[in-house]
Amino acid sequence: MNTPNIVLNVNGIEVIYNHVILVLKGVSLQVPQGRIVALLGGNGAGKTTTLRAVSNLLKGERGAVTKGSIELRGERIENLSPADLVQRGVVQVMEGRHCFAHLTIEENLSVGAYTLKSKGELSANLEKVYAYFPRLKTRRTSQAAYTSGGEQQMCAIGRALMASPTMVLLDEPSMGLAPQIVEEVFEIVKDLNQKEKVTFLLAEQNTNMALKYADYGYIMESGRVVMDGVASDLASNEDVKEFYLGVGGGERKSFKDVKSYKRRKRWLA
Repeated sequence: MNTPNIVLNVNGIEVIYNHVILVLKGVSLQVPQGRIVALLGGNGAGKTTTLRAVSNLLKGERGAVTKGSIELRGERIENLSPADLVQRGVVQVMEGRHCFAHLTIEENLSVGAYTLKSKGELSANLEKVYAYFPRLKTRRTSQAAYTSGGEQQMCAIGRALMASPTMVLLDEPSMGLAPQIVEEVFEIVKDLNQKEKVTFLLAEQNTNMALKYADYGYIMESGRVVMDGVASDLASNEDVKEFYLGVGGGERKSFKDVKSYKRRKRWLA
């Protein structure tokens, strides 16, 4: 990706769980300032592990970055705590939303503001979140446990925004949501990117939706990046269409076997 203003630079990282299970095998990627970058691939490709490596949430799962480096605005961050990263403007919205079920929507949002220094800033951020997610304002006194999956996803994103982040790591935002709600969530992500200048690195299995809204994409398989490019180019790529967008015939094999797969198709023709 050719741009001088790189916010996040992941350089050839390997991640090992429980000292023996190699999950990421030399992953490299870049996220420019003010862009939406998508990590694409099926379940188990390594997308979530990549996000957790960046946000340093691996330790809770007995994982560690054992090779390579991760830089935020030129500073190595592998040894920073998740709290340190929030102070530097990086917040992760985890897969599965993880709202506090017994707290109201507004109380959940307020939890995300623990780094703010004044009540005035908290109030201003709360109103901004409600402006982007008006549905949350109508449900602000409802316990999160009694809200819909879409409302909980909005709450999780809103809670991250309460910390005034410059970069959000968004893990599987479409999971378990109806198509109409997925579109609504991605529209809000695009608005936040364009109006608030929030940079996004999002992991998503819904390749079609992610490429519609992202600027750039990385396709992952088995802990490696197997392809990357401008989102519009990936969306029009014939191999991506066949393997990830469900367009075209033939058997669905590993994307890394595309060359031999193409030879086999020509021979059978």
